[in-house]
Amino acid sequence: MTTAIIIIAVVAVAAIAAFLLLRGRLTGGRGLRSRFGPEYDRVVARHGGDTEAAERELGDRVKRHGAIEERPLTEEARARYAARWAGAQELFVESPERSLAEADALLADLSRERGFPDGDDFEDRTDALSVHHAAHVDGYRRVHGARRGDAGTEEMREALVEARKLFGALLAGGGSGRQYADRHLVKGRGTS
Repeated sequence: MTTAIIIIAVVAVAAIAAFLLLRGRLTGGRGLRSRFGPEYDRVVARHGGDTEAAERELGDRVKRHGAIEERPLTEEARARYAARWAGAQELFVESPERSLAEADALLADLSRERGFPDGDDFEDRTDALSVHHAAHVDGYRRVHGARRGDAGTEEMREALVEARKLFGALLAGGGSGRQYADRHLVKGRGTS
C-alpha cells in the first residue's frame, strides 16, 4: 500500500513537471512570437520552418542585446536627425539610390547614438534593433537591401517609407521625444 502511494505520488509529480515544462516551452514560443511579431515569422522562414532553431536564435538575440538601454537624444540631435531624414526623403525625387544610401547611413548613425552596436556589422545591428524595435526593423533591412540590388523605384520608395517607422521610433525615444517626432518628423515629403 505504501509503495503504491509512493509510485502514484512520483507519477503525479512527473506529470506535473512534464506539464509545466511543456507549458513553459509553449509560452516561450508565444512570448517570442509576441515580442518579435513579423521578425519571428521571418526567422522561422529563414530556418526552413524549424521553430526550435528560430526560437534559439531569437532567444540568443535577447540574451545578447536585451540589456541594451537606449540612450536619450538631445533636442539638438533630434533636430539634426529630423533634418537629415527630411533631406534624404527630398533627395529621393532626384536620386532614389542616393536617398536610400543616406537613409541607410542615417539609421546606422542614429541607432549607434541611441546605444545599439557600433561598427560595420549590419546583421548584428539589426539583430539588436529587432530585440527592441521588432515591428520596424524590416524597413531598415529593406532600405539596406534595396540600395545594394536591382530594386525598382517603387520598391525603393516602399523601403524608404517602411524604414521611416524605425527612424520615428528611434528618434522618439519615449517621453518628450515621441511628441518631438510627432511634431517634427516630415511624414510624406518626397516619398508618399
